[in-house]
Amino acid sequence: MPLSSAPADTDFEDTAFTARQEAVLEHALSLLVEGGEKALTTAGLARTANCSKESLYKWFGDRDGLLAAVVAYQASKVHFPPESGATADAATFRTHLTAFATELLAVLFGETSVALNRLSIGQSNRDDNRLGRLLRVRGKQMISAKARALLEAGRHRGYLKFDDAEEAYQVLYGLAVRDVHIRLLLGDQAKAEERDLKGQAATAVDRFYKLFGA
Repeated sequence: MPLSSAPADTDFEDTAFTARQEAVLEHALSLLVEGGEKALTTAGLARTANCSKESLYKWFGDRDGLLAAVVAYQASKVHFPPESGATADAATFRTHLTAFATELLAVLFGETSVALNRLSIGQSNRDDNRLGRLLRVRGKQMISAKARALLEAGRHRGYLKFDDAEEAYQVLYGLAVRDVHIRLLLGDQAKAEERDLKGQAATAVDRFYKLFGA
């Protein structure tokens, strides 16, 4: 759905941000990465993004709504096709599954996500770690739910066989991400072959099909 005016408690799931709103959210991500959660203020964002505070309140609600929109926008970079298109035939489904894995790696291994996760980890001993909660609920869990639905659609069409969609997704996630994400969080650099995201995703899906292919 397009975003026009947002209540403060919206989770922005399935929200279609406009190009202008996406540009503002990119500025918000930069503020978070460079200065931490305290750097993300409506006044600072309005100045950096060259927009009015009134527009920010209209689009995202209060500051918590803005933070939720930032996390939802980052998660939305992992795209999911409509079920009818993804499951047209076995080859098409596998192509979409590989594309999903590629985009997942691009988001997780990207500088922005790594910085957001590091920031959240640094606040993990705080009772009010809103960023960590948002990354779990409106980032990780949102992507996981849509990925499980994609896998379920593949099972329904007879392309995959498994008993539990969550378990199958965790296997796919592990095959794709491996230990690279945790190494990046610890300051390591991805190896050359690990930066070939399409190749890594294709290998992960190949191995996934050996376990769950129908």
